[in-house]
Amino acid sequence: MAKVSVYNIEGSQVGEIELNDSVFGVEVNEHLLHMAVVAQLAAKRQGTQSAKTRSEVSGGGKKPWRQKGTGHARQGSTRAPQWTGGGVVFAPKPRVYTIKLNKKERRLALKSALTSRVNENKLIVLDSLNMEEVKTKKFKAVMDNLKVSKALVVMAEKNENVILSARNIPSVKTALTNTINVYDILKYDTVVVTKDAVNAIQEVYA
Repeated sequence: MAKVSVYNIEGSQVGEIELNDSVFGVEVNEHLLHMAVVAQLAAKRQGTQSAKTRSEVSGGGKKPWRQKGTGHARQGSTRAPQWTGGGVVFAPKPRVYTIKLNKKERRLALKSALTSRVNENKLIVLDSLNMEEVKTKKFKAVMDNLKVSKALVVMAEKNENVILSARNIPSVKTALTNTINVYDILKYDTVVVTKDAVNAIQEVYA
């Protein structure tokens, strides 16, 4: 089992914690990581884009001019794509972009993402993270003490003071153990996770 240091909010090491290899020590599957990120980004797409084809735009029922003898190229309708106000060639239509991953693939992708952060020494474990009041300045000080800037902060239980204090920092995102995902883990430079959250993640995914 891998051991990582446990820090307090002052940035001082206060102990160590053993990480379960079945969650934080698996073989990193880069293909699954790619699939998980693509699937998550695809799921965010609305899929409501729509334009009209030549059969859907109004007008154009009458042939603009006779077939021969005018000197113009032959034309059958003013709603053809080459005309102003005509239809769109291969017009986009509403569609579903969802890409499906099965449960085992999703779990392994998340484990791979967590393992990659451990391997790169970008996983910081906090003994606890509690704030008595909503204060962005104090939360920023905690991040500075840990020497991190762009971070995903993972907690075991919802703490409104922490969430609201971090909300105005663009480079920081807070999450609960049941809302973490591959994209966020890979997007942020460092994953800051509380000791309780580590135990909760291991209980679910071990």
